[in-house]
This record gives sequence, C-alpha cells and structure tokens, in this order.
Amino acid sequence: MKNLICCISIFSILSCNSIGQTKQKTNTQLSTNMSNKIEKSNEEWKKVLSPEQFNILREKGTEMPYSGKYYLHNEKGTYVCAACGNELFKSDTKFNAGCGWPSFSDVIDSSKVVYTQDKTLGMERTEITCAKCGGHLGHVFNDGPIPTGIRYCINSVSIGFKK
Repeated sequence: MKNLICCISIFSILSCNSIGQTKQKTNTQLSTNMSNKIEKSNEEWKKVLSPEQFNILREKGTEMPYSGKYYLHNEKGTYVCAACGNELFKSDTKFNAGCGWPSFSDVIDSSKVVYTQDKTLGMERTEITCAKCGGHLGHVFNDGPIPTGIRYCINSVSIGFKK
C-alpha cells in the first residue's frame, strides 16, 4: 500500500510538472528588496514550525497531492507564507488546476518570491521560495490561465490564510 501511494504521488508530481516548460527567471532579474529579511538556524525553525512545515519549508519537501487544506479552499482573502507571514497571493488569483496542489496565476508582487532553477527528480522546473525567509513554497509553470499564463503550484503547508 505504501508503495502504491508513493507511485501515485510521483505520477502526480510528474504529470503536474510536465504540462509546460517554465519561463526561467534568474535571481538577478528580480527585485529582492525585502527589508526585514528573516534568517534563522534550522534549530530555531524547528522550534516554530511543525515537523511537516519544517520538512516542506526548510528541506524542500512536498505534501501529498490532493491532501492540503488549501487545495479546494475558496474563501476571499490573502495567502501568506506559513513561516513568516509574508503576503504572497490574493484569493482572486487562485484557480483549480487539477494537479492536487493550490494553484495561483500571479503573486501579489514579484519581489515577494525568489525564482531558482530546480533540476531534482530528473526534471527541469523553477522553484519558488519566500523572499523574506527563504521558505520553499512550490514551483511555477507556464501552463496557467490567461492573462498571465503562469501557474504557481504551492504546498498548502507552506502557506497560511488571512480573511
């Protein structure tokens, strides 16, 4: 059973990630004028994050598809970084991409995230992290809805919500 769940997760990640190639942005192309940048040791993060949050936000893990509390969440408000409260996404940019993770078509401000090339799992993707605390949020792809054409595929564990 555990092997089946693992296979389903890998299939979901691969199918979700292979939909489109991402426009590559480099860190030098982005404004990272985040004043109040947060730097903590892993021991400090372990004191304020749950084990699951630590795994995803600090160790770049991924939650199981279709399991996150914000996957089908539809309230109006703002999604923030679960580690530091940095405002990342507005609810009016959230859409159901069918990939198993919360998806957004745009960030509140591009300076709030950092884009980094990710070649793990035999794929080429663009990882996004919080510009304020460095927490892993998810990945971004070029298969989103008009007008941006972008899909920010985010772990529910990496975000919180403010009405």
